[in-house]
Amino acid sequence: LRDQVHYMASPGNHSSAPVSEFLLICFPNYQSWQHWLSLPLSLLFLLAMGANATLLVTIRLEASLHQPMYYLLSLLSLLDMVLCLTVIPKVLAIFWFDLRAISFFACFLQMFIMNSFLTMESCTFMVMAYDRYVAICHPLRYPSIITDQFVARAAIFVVARNGLFSLPVPVLSSRLRYCAEKVIQNCICTNLSVSKLSCDDITFNRLYQFVAGWTLLGSDLVLVVLSYSFILKAVLRLRAEGAATKALSTCGSHLILILFFSTVLLVLVITNLARRRIPPDVPILLNILHHLIPPALNPIVYGVRTKEVKQGIQKLLSRF
Repeated sequence: LRDQVHYMASPGNHSSAPVSEFLLICFPNYQSWQHWLSLPLSLLFLLAMGANATLLVTIRLEASLHQPMYYLLSLLSLLDMVLCLTVIPKVLAIFWFDLRAISFFACFLQMFIMNSFLTMESCTFMVMAYDRYVAICHPLRYPSIITDQFVARAAIFVVARNGLFSLPVPVLSSRLRYCAEKVIQNCICTNLSVSKLSCDDITFNRLYQFVAGWTLLGSDLVLVVLSYSFILKAVLRLRAEGAATKALSTCGSHLILILFFSTVLLVLVITNLARRRIPPDVPILLNILHHLIPPALNPIVYGVRTKEVKQGIQKLLSRF
């Protein structure tokens, strides 16, 4: 992407040389309490990385967990870990060591990973909702529908669809002319935070991200809600004692987590649109937390609450 950043000198430019790096300014209005904020962020980061790593190792070592449902859970954990590692270490480096500089290439790479992996996570939620739909609504057909081949094809679809649709976002942003301004009023290289520093018109850039983002995330959310609607309908017909309660408890927690994931994205959009009425630090903090809270909660809600995973973790811990 670095090679795609072209600079064309013109009379209206403020500088005759292209900007080679950006400076990330976290919470411009609250610089003094950044060190205090780093403590809870560090704890959440350690929780997210530890929980997802434990889940991945447990599923890898426990033969009874070598099933499609747990392979999907492994995919979700991998996506969570990559998202955390892409964003949080740099944020903590800014808080602790004042390392605000980020190169063009690193900035646009971070932008690509954030855009693509967030939509990959949304798509994985959709596939997992379909998995639960088949398991509860068509239990006899489950082994023939949800196979290892299904998971492999689903994983390829998740990566290919979201990677291809997200790639134009950093490419379009990297092709803009950056004249003199290089201070990003954010902790991370979001498309809007970076592209608004450009001397060029960014209307198409903003429009593409809006359309692509809401097409991908919106379609995933609709299919998730549809799947859980069918699940709810089927669960309410269960007559075995405690079966409906157990199914509702499991699927309910899944749905709440998915809605939380989607709601935070919606709040981010609203706060960006209403930036003049909302302090700029609010969407910055929400953006950071969105890369921390779901990764910390996903392995607990999807994994540890599952009896088989809990037993697998106990076996793993007993080895040490």
